[in-house]
Amino acid sequence: MEQRKMGMSILGYGCMRFPKKGSRIDMEKTEELIDYAISHGINYFDTAYIYKGSEKALGAVLAKNGWRKQVMIATKMPHYLIKSIEGLERVFQEQLSRLQTDYVDCYLMHMLPDVRIWGRLIKMGILEWIEAKRSCGQIKNIGFSYHGGSRQFMELLDIYPWDFCQVQYNYMDEHSQAGRKGVEYAAEKEIPVIIMEPLRGGLLTEGLPQRAKAVFAEAERKGSPAEWGLRWLWNQKAVSTVLSGMGSMEILQENVKVAQTVQSGEMTCAEKKVFESVKTAINEMIKIPCTGCGYCQPCPKGVDISGIFRCYNASYADGLFTGMREYLMCTTFRAERTNAARCIGCGRCEVHCPQKIVIRDGLKQAAKRLENPAYHVIALGAKAVFR
Repeated sequence: MEQRKMGMSILGYGCMRFPKKGSRIDMEKTEELIDYAISHGINYFDTAYIYKGSEKALGAVLAKNGWRKQVMIATKMPHYLIKSIEGLERVFQEQLSRLQTDYVDCYLMHMLPDVRIWGRLIKMGILEWIEAKRSCGQIKNIGFSYHGGSRQFMELLDIYPWDFCQVQYNYMDEHSQAGRKGVEYAAEKEIPVIIMEPLRGGLLTEGLPQRAKAVFAEAERKGSPAEWGLRWLWNQKAVSTVLSGMGSMEILQENVKVAQTVQSGEMTCAEKKVFESVKTAINEMIKIPCTGCGYCQPCPKGVDISGIFRCYNASYADGLFTGMREYLMCTTFRAERTNAARCIGCGRCEVHCPQKIVIRDGLKQAAKRLENPAYHVIALGAKAVFR
């Protein structure tokens, strides 16, 4: 399997979705999946402190079979739960214990929202802590995972010499989240880019509307919606590794097969047009026809207009829970909030919108749907964390 950056396989294993037996991780099936993955060239395994049981399961399987030296372990620091360097050290040592290892190949600031939160971590002593861990070999590479707009993402890329970064990116998020703009900016800085949610948790496979599935089925190149989505990513040289939460052998085998045959730059113009037709079919289901072009920005009050509309549309296309989860990560889990209720109705944004969207009305609709009582409870709790 191809390795593009840092010796990482282009297909990485997302360990948040290990198979379950009841409420617990099915260790037998998990071991079978990890065995197949490693034997077929996957060497990058991504987990996190807050993924229930994931670090412990991964560590147990690797230790049992003597596979630790064959893989790169990536796990994440829950900065939103940590108030001091002493607290960080306790969490990190707990992670090493769970993973049954004495070092981590790739350590990420989990869901780092903006430079202000990074500044808080600097005041806490994170830079000295990182340097100490690098020096003693307990951490090989430092990065961050991110949910939010391209502007804040690029600011984070500029503020520290990161070894790598991780973003949500797929053909439907090409012009939202960090987007193509952010991914290519990272590549220009020679920062490897790890992709999460390449298929939006299955919403770009079994969750596709029938018309979109038909577009793929009628294309000259034959392949499942999952294969199309992965090829779209690997076609881009800026993409280093694509994470997939492969909870079954069928999914794992299909993804490995694609990864073993794909090449960057192989997609034809006709195949690129297929994605435009698929996106059109998906967008017909959305409430607000925002393309994420960003012409409406910047808002004088910092409202993330395109991000809000993406989450609002997702709340209908993918379900209210998904829409709210993305809305919280995009607008609220950060020091300077960018949520819809901040709109003062000045209308400056509407003058620049190529789609002629009545943005002020759209923001009111989004606030009514997404800033519900549950949102306010979560937002209140997050205020003390992200400051």
